[in-house]
Amino acid sequence: MAQLQKQKVELQNREVQLQTRNDRLKLLLELTNSMVSKLEVREIFLSMSADLRRVLQCDVAGLAVPNTDERTFRQLGIDFPESRGVLRPDFVAPMEGTLTGSVFRTGKSWVGCYHDLAVENVVASREDLKYGCHIPLVGRCGVLGVLGLCRRTDVPFSRDDVDFAAHVAREMSIAVENALSHGELKMAKEGLRKAFDEIRILKDQLYRENLVLRSEVETTSMFEEIVGVSPAIQHVLSDIAKVSPTDSTVLIIGETGTGKELVARAIHKSSQRADRAFVPVNCAALPTSLIGSELFGYEKGAFTGANQRRLGRFEVADGGTIFLDEIGDLPAETQIALLRVLQERQFERVGGNKSVPVNVRVIAATHRDLRAAVAAGTFRTDLFYRLNVLPIELPPLRARRDDIPLLVDYFVARYARKAGKEPRPFDRRALEVLQSYNWPGNIRELQNIIERSIILCEGETLSLDEGLLSQAPVRCSHTCLHERLVDFEKELIESALSASRGQIWGPGGAAVKLGLPPSTLDTKLKILGINKYRFKSRSENEKNGELRRTSSLARHSHQGGITKYCDS
Repeated sequence: MAQLQKQKVELQNREVQLQTRNDRLKLLLELTNSMVSKLEVREIFLSMSADLRRVLQCDVAGLAVPNTDERTFRQLGIDFPESRGVLRPDFVAPMEGTLTGSVFRTGKSWVGCYHDLAVENVVASREDLKYGCHIPLVGRCGVLGVLGLCRRTDVPFSRDDVDFAAHVAREMSIAVENALSHGELKMAKEGLRKAFDEIRILKDQLYRENLVLRSEVETTSMFEEIVGVSPAIQHVLSDIAKVSPTDSTVLIIGETGTGKELVARAIHKSSQRADRAFVPVNCAALPTSLIGSELFGYEKGAFTGANQRRLGRFEVADGGTIFLDEIGDLPAETQIALLRVLQERQFERVGGNKSVPVNVRVIAATHRDLRAAVAAGTFRTDLFYRLNVLPIELPPLRARRDDIPLLVDYFVARYARKAGKEPRPFDRRALEVLQSYNWPGNIRELQNIIERSIILCEGETLSLDEGLLSQAPVRCSHTCLHERLVDFEKELIESALSASRGQIWGPGGAAVKLGLPPSTLDTKLKILGINKYRFKSRSENEKNGELRRTSSLARHSHQGGITKYCDS
């Protein structure tokens, strides 16, 4: 009977051992599968920690790894259902003076009773832990972490328990090493992406700075102030003061060399966008095939040679002002894109399909007759009316001859200082020639003439080589074709004003008689110096004179009779 009982106990022990062995093999298989399917060490550990505690009959299973300072470690994963709050996830402890730190530094396992330690283990005492098994996770490059197993019972860890824990630690070290490699690769990719982003940002910033520097260089080669006291230029200054505070589109009309970009800069500097970028674009200087990419930018791969995304001028000018000079030379497809920017405040880069919002003020300029271009079908009607919100018409230099002496003095001082010379006046003959010249190149031509004269000057006064002028000077007489046309235009306007008694607007106004918009006629009056009130006064004076003569005739007739008045 005793023998039978003994065999039964042995059989039960074998079944327990076999079950334990199966559980351990199953746990290792799960650990291997987790290593294949997961890349995060914490996830791998927590996926098998409960089974690890059950198989080894532990109260605590934890995985500690060093921090980047290598002076502390933290619990990357902890499975302790009955914890008293001391051991918890991300618990941080120093390397020096701790059991886990000693195992990590030496690379040797520790198995035993916490009460047998020479130094009191504070964590073990507070959590009432009695026995522990701490095994290092050793990889190809050294110790990676420490696997900790703890019991509150009085049952120490057996040799089989330690061997199995060491096997688990070896598998865990592979998982940790793979995770670290994956993390380093991920960090490297992230660092590379950030580096490319920084390079792109720096390139975009460099592109913006180059545009600003180029703009500043162009500015130094132009006149910096609007000089003049003539009624024509004063009218322009008045228009600038009116349109600058607004955020509306401005169209500047004028001949080549009249200072359209100077006026655009003056509007920008007087606006609320003065602290943001002013980006000038000469539409006539850009090849037709490149205008779209220059204005709106392009995406990587948009065309051959587009190796990366590039910002267009509109994005560079975001928050500021873009100046589109020679707007009349834009091709039809670019006109459509520009119309969308003006209407919807957004555009698409060349080769892209994503709308890019932009907050920019558009100032356009042209020397062409856009109304004639619209009639000819070369310029879009809707774009013209979008641009022609606040038009400013610049007078040619020949229409403001009174400003020539002031401009001459200004340019002489400027270019003499630039050449390192003392400012010298022009002789009287040279000034007469300058004032009598027709200036087809306007202020830009005057600027170049004066700069050349200063460079070639050797005497006390500046002399003018008339051969520098593009055509023979003309006297201030009506023999000049332009002067004749101006006088004829002035005569027609005065005749219409006289007939309408100084009235411009309305059905009977001078604008209707001349077939001009009233605003255009009003501008011409200011440019030509015609006082419309003078014609209104003349008509009233004539009427008043007729009344006075009639009154005088009646008075004389009453006093002496009509016959007496006639005889006298």
